Amino acid sequence: MSFNARLSIGIAAAFAVVVIALLALNGGGSDSNAAPSAGSSTGTDRHERLVRSDSHKLNVATDNKVTFVEFLDFECESCRAAFPAVEQLRKEYAGKVTFVVRYFPIQSHFNAERAARAVEAASKQGKFEQMYQRMYETQTEWGEQQVPADARFRALAKELGLDLAAFDLAYNDPATLERVKRDAADGEALGVTGTPTFFVNGEKLEPRSIDDLKASIDAALK
Repeated sequence: MSFNARLSIGIAAAFAVVVIALLALNGGGSDSNAAPSAGSSTGTDRHERLVRSDSHKLNVATDNKVTFVEFLDFECESCRAAFPAVEQLRKEYAGKVTFVVRYFPIQSHFNAERAARAVEAASKQGKFEQMYQRMYETQTEWGEQQVPADARFRALAKELGLDLAAFDLAYNDPATLERVKRDAADGEALGVTGTPTFFVNGEKLEPRSIDDLKASIDAALK
């Protein structure tokens, strides 16, 4: 059984209706890029690839002892299935664990890279978390399609009260795409081949349930 299927089954205990529906759509498979990573990363280089100075942090621990990193794809149904569990963990470990989000758009997902650009563009106006959440909340409206969702993402920016001219500039700025690609390159160097992929203090996890994620966090906190 794939990682994503095991994770979704575990989450189903707490989010049964939503996750079971998503698993039906997913067919139990994992979302992954076509080619596995050829690179590896160790030591200081590995730490830098896990969390860059410009990495987006949803929560910050007061003692910076434990860091939870997720490489995700906003069009990935398994990521959407895991989203409520990650939100639950954020609440339970607020102030104790730093939660970091890294972009990892899957090549086969037509709008994944666009979604990441939209979230990054929103971050320029201090609305990273809000756009991050809206992507999962609206994924069924624009995901699994072969037409650009630019207009839908711009509508989300409008709903969040963003300066649309500034959003458009950031969304279309080549530097924004490069920022997304740097995250993905770091993920590939760390051995990420599918989403969602989680790390706790640099250790790549293979959870079977949300309880496994909690256990990894609790062990790191000790």
